[in-house]
Formats: sequence, structure tokens, C-alpha cells
Amino acid sequence: MPITELLVRNAELYGDEIALVEVNPEITDTRKVTWREYELIETNPIAHYRREITWRVFDEKANRFANMLISRGVKKGDKVGILLMNCLEWLPIYFGILKTGALAVPLNFRYASDEIKYCLDLAEVDVLMFGPEFIGRIEEIADEISRNRLLFYVGEGCPSFAEHYDSQAANFSSVAPDIKLTDDDYAAIYFSSGTTGFPKAILHKHMSLVHSARTEQAHHGQTRKDNFLCIPPLYHTGAKMHWFGSLYAGSKAVLLKGVKPKSIIETVSREHCTIVWLLVPWAQDILDAIDRGDIDLSHYELSQWRLMHIGAQPVPPSLINRWKKVFPDHQYDTNYGLSESIGPGCVHLGVENIHKVGAIGKAGFGWEVKIVDENGDTVSRGDVGELCVKGPGVMTCYYRDEKATAETLKDGWLFTEIWHRRTRTGLSSSLTARRMSSYPAARTSIPYRSRTSSAQIPLSRMWQLSDFPTSVSARSLRRSSR
Repeated sequence: MPITELLVRNAELYGDEIALVEVNPEITDTRKVTWREYELIETNPIAHYRREITWRVFDEKANRFANMLISRGVKKGDKVGILLMNCLEWLPIYFGILKTGALAVPLNFRYASDEIKYCLDLAEVDVLMFGPEFIGRIEEIADEISRNRLLFYVGEGCPSFAEHYDSQAANFSSVAPDIKLTDDDYAAIYFSSGTTGFPKAILHKHMSLVHSARTEQAHHGQTRKDNFLCIPPLYHTGAKMHWFGSLYAGSKAVLLKGVKPKSIIETVSREHCTIVWLLVPWAQDILDAIDRGDIDLSHYELSQWRLMHIGAQPVPPSLINRWKKVFPDHQYDTNYGLSESIGPGCVHLGVENIHKVGAIGKAGFGWEVKIVDENGDTVSRGDVGELCVKGPGVMTCYYRDEKATAETLKDGWLFTEIWHRRTRTGLSSSLTARRMSSYPAARTSIPYRSRTSSAQIPLSRMWQLSDFPTSVSARSLRRSSR
């Protein structure tokens, strides 16, 4: 099943229900947004900027964009880049690309002009969608990248070197294009963060995307009553694949621009969010603001908030212990993954294991893990080994890089080059990594703590939390460019 079928299903079953909300507390909403044929986006005249779309409008908007792309010659297997900050247009554009059979190629909003050009060329991008924040960077390279490539601008004040997405897409049919897709079709190219060199292009099929949605829903139990607050950028596998849990469940999500503690708490309260994914600094800032008295929780409706989870960096157990004192009813999970494993979930702590906070966790839904030596053999206790993962979410390859692919993918296993020493009681400190391109953008390995007997553990069960009696400390590790 291609990932687009989940959107079609939601539009058919829950068409009039709200799918996405965009909130920007930093902007006062003084505008009205109009669309041809009928209103696709509803503006809400409250103090801050807020827009929302239903599942039906979401799907129709994706169809309009897909039909526009097809009219301009985009076909199955082509690539369309997305260089946008989080906004209500982001996901309909993403799904519109997929509905044509083309591949979506999200780009890091931090890229400089030369990095943008490099990634466009490496991924052989045919069309680029970009927003107002990137006009200057795109203008620097417009003459070079516009050769045999279409440029579309998303937002107000379209520059002369691009076409205006809004006005173009509004003229096209809202009926889905007749493009047959399967789960074996290519869907997206994501980029490693390129810490020591330019990024590598990571190719995924629809089956990877669908599995990430199933994994997220299996780990966090999203239902149609949930409302996910998404703050991190959608260009990365982390945020989008956490949102895929909402897509899978047919539930609402809120895109919040801004990370101020008060804005987060106010949005959770006003929008009745039930699941929030935070980074460590944001969680710390919220707790500090509460301690200082800047936030009085009695002024907010937070009883519906059931789950807070964190990824992207080591999670101090002291932080979560502190969080549980303030929010005792919250579930908690630590997420771990790589862009090569379609983001979060190949390993996770599990909401049932909050007492083992600080751990990376166990193999995720549908995933296998093992630790091997440099010859690829499973390690004995006391030896150093490399973390390997295997599952439906493993990348197809590094696009146009056969050498790097052969070094990383072996017999279906993704070799992460995150190194550990396995003692008689479990895993000890991480050592170093020659290469790693991971979820999230910070590319980090999360510290592990657990306990068990010292009996020999079958490698097939190596990462079960109950198997580990002692701690594993893991520091941030990054995969070098080859």
C-alpha cells in the first residue's frame, strides 16, 4: 500500500474533520486568505495567526498540486524538492508530489545556497518548491538551478525568477490523477546532515513510509481522539514520521511555529493537544518557566495531554524524573532512529518502560537489532560491536552512491557504525563512529540504562530492556562523509 492511500482513506471517512492546524503566536492574523472555486483554508481572527484544513481539503489540495505538476511534465520517477518552513501547505505539497508518482525531496532549511544546489543536483531534482524565507538563497543560484528545472514559490510576494504555486495550483482539478502506485515504488529522498562534508541522498520506497506510520501508531497508540503537536521541522524524518502516526489513525495535528515555553503550553491548552514531541532544551525550558512562576499551570486546560516523548539527543533521566513530578499522569517515550531507517522507531524505550529512562530501548515494531564485530559476526560479551538494524523501513540505497551503499547495507542489515562494548551484564559505553547519518538532525545516540541477570542473551533478543542490568552511556556520534 502506498502512503497516499492513507490520505485518501481519511478524506473519504473523515472528510469534514480537521486534519491540520497551523499556529504562529508571533504573527497577528490581519489577513483573509481566498481561494478559487471554494475556500480551502479557513482563517481564524484571533490574536495569533491560525489556519486549518479538513482531511477532504487536504486531499483535494494535494490532488490539485499533483495535476498541476503533471501538466508541467512531471512523471513517475521524477523528483520534486521542498524547501519550506513548517506551514499548512507543506504536507499537501508532499502528498501531491507522491500522487504523481514522483519522489518528494525535502531539504534542510539551514542549507546555504551552495548546499541547496549540491542537493538538487545530487538528487536530480526536476522541480523546486520554496518559501519566502529562502528567496535570498535561491536568488543567488537561480540562474544555475533554473536550467531544465522548474521553480515554484509558496507564499506572498512571488519573486520574478519563480512561478507562483498558489495561483497556479488553484486552477487545476481536485480529482486525484490516475497514477497507479504500489508500496514498491520509490517515494522520497532524504539527506544525511553532512557533518563533515556534503550530505548523502537516502532513497526510500512507499513501504518504508507506510511502515514508519505503522511503527509510530504501534508505539504511541494514536487514536482518532488524539491531537499531535508538531514543533520540529517537517523536512526531517523525525517530525514527519511522528506525524505519520496521526495520518495512520486519522487524527488531528497542530503545526506550531515557535518554541517558547508559554507558546507551547498555551497551544496544548487551546488546541487540546494530547501528544507532544519535544527536544531536551524545550522540555527543560518549560520546567524552568514553571519553576520561575512564568507559567501557572492552573490557568490552562492540560488534562487531555497524555504523552510527551523526546528524541534527537541524549535524554537525562533527571529531566524526565523532574517532568513526572510536574506532570505525573504523562506517559513518556524515548525515540531513536536514523534517516536511513526512515526516522524514529527502529529502537525506542516504550511507554511501559519509563522506569528505565535514559535507555535507547528495545527493537521497535517490525524491527530487528544486533551487534557485530568488524567482520560482521555477532560479538561475544566483552567485545566491541556495531549496532545494526533490519526491517521494512531500511533505505533502498544511498542514491547515486554505490560504494557507500555497499558499505552500509549488507544482507538487508543497516550497519550504523555506532560502536558499543558488550560486557557480561550488557552494553557499556559507546566508542566512536566513522560514519553515521541519523534521526534526528542532531544525529545522536541516546544513553542506555537497564537491568537483568547476567545470563547469556540470544542475539535475536539482544535489545530487550529486561535483558540489561547495567547502564550504557552513549555520546553523540556522527557519520562522516565517505
